[in-house]
Amino acid sequence: MSTLAAAQPVPNTVDPTTARKVTLAGCVGIFAELYDNGIFGFMAGTLAAVFFPGSENAVQLVFLGYAVSFFFRPLGGVICGHLGDRIGRQRMLVFVIMLISVATAAIGLLPTYASIGIAAPALLILLRVLQGFSVGGEASGAMSFLAEHAPEGRRGRYTSYAQIASFLSLLTGTLIAAALTSGLGTERMESWGWRIPFLLAIPLGVTGIYIRKRISDTPNFIRLQEEGGLSKNPLKEAFTSPEHRRAMLLALFIPLMNGSGYYVLFGYMPTFMSTELDFSKVQGLLVTATSLVAICLAIPYMGSLSDRIGRKKVLAGAAVAMAVAGVPCYLLIGTGSVPLAVLGACLMAVIFAGHTGVIHILLVELFPTRVRYSAYGLGYNVSAALFGGTAPLLMTYLIDRTGNTNMPAFYAVLTALGTLLAVSRVKDRAHLPLRDA
Repeated sequence: MSTLAAAQPVPNTVDPTTARKVTLAGCVGIFAELYDNGIFGFMAGTLAAVFFPGSENAVQLVFLGYAVSFFFRPLGGVICGHLGDRIGRQRMLVFVIMLISVATAAIGLLPTYASIGIAAPALLILLRVLQGFSVGGEASGAMSFLAEHAPEGRRGRYTSYAQIASFLSLLTGTLIAAALTSGLGTERMESWGWRIPFLLAIPLGVTGIYIRKRISDTPNFIRLQEEGGLSKNPLKEAFTSPEHRRAMLLALFIPLMNGSGYYVLFGYMPTFMSTELDFSKVQGLLVTATSLVAICLAIPYMGSLSDRIGRKKVLAGAAVAMAVAGVPCYLLIGTGSVPLAVLGACLMAVIFAGHTGVIHILLVELFPTRVRYSAYGLGYNVSAALFGGTAPLLMTYLIDRTGNTNMPAFYAVLTALGTLLAVSRVKDRAHLPLRDA
């Protein structure tokens, strides 16, 4: 196969029925993969009591374990990305969902600090590391998989469904943890009830594995494989290309808003509201759940909008809106009024939908099929490690040191401006076919 032939974009001819089936499979897998984030966000206090009893900084230690797992995401992205570009997306997506299901369920089987001492939190962190490795292979793989199956002109819409799945999984984890906490009470929750949400990963994982094993690989990968165009070392190839190096740098900074959006506004919000703003856990749940519903409703519209007017305009608009509205919205949350807190959180959620509903398809389109899984996975997961998983820990640290509960608002503005700057450097490929090489 000539280099020229490999470089020509080939329109996707997947029929809509197959595309919908594949999208469902991708969404189920992503739901299972990210379900544990909802658990951790709401149950930080309970896990602190179980694994770090008596510590003044117990909640911070739980979020430290949460953050550590993110630094293994790039490793997962590199290894799974290399294999995904070499042997196929579908095989790796089955592997990563199997790994995270085992790791999440194993947390539910851990002995507590009272049983084995310091070994308990050490094992908790080890399992979080496995989760981080798995999610590192999931994000870029699943989005590449969905985009490479999506009909031309609807890639934004189809890939946005996966983001709905991620937020529904966060909502589900939060609701399950909240229901158990409310129904069992603090004592029974800390005794044995905390295990139940983690053990529910088993049926979720089995469902995801079953569905993913029944779907074929993407047309782009199969075509490249049949033509002998697969890269022998995708990441090395990406680093030797100035274009790909620049794209990986953009993939590092464009997701900056994820830090203040997914990981603070949703993941950290229940803990933030109960520990810093004196809301009850039920009130914190109500605010978070309402904002999650709002973002799920807004995401597909943002994805479709990006198909029509381009990714850059939607992402830039969301970044500007967050920079302007971030502080006022957090001031609404900080009033102590539940209705005003719901209003502030929902406004931020709708704004953030313009970022989270579009970012992944833009990153997919930055890279050709030969190196997409590897290069996209490395850039995005390094960004998640540096600016995402550390965000809740950074917020608790800054609030503790300064006494200023508006730190999440300042972080929202700062990350929005960073995303805006990075997006301005992107070439929009929304209306072009995906490249194979």
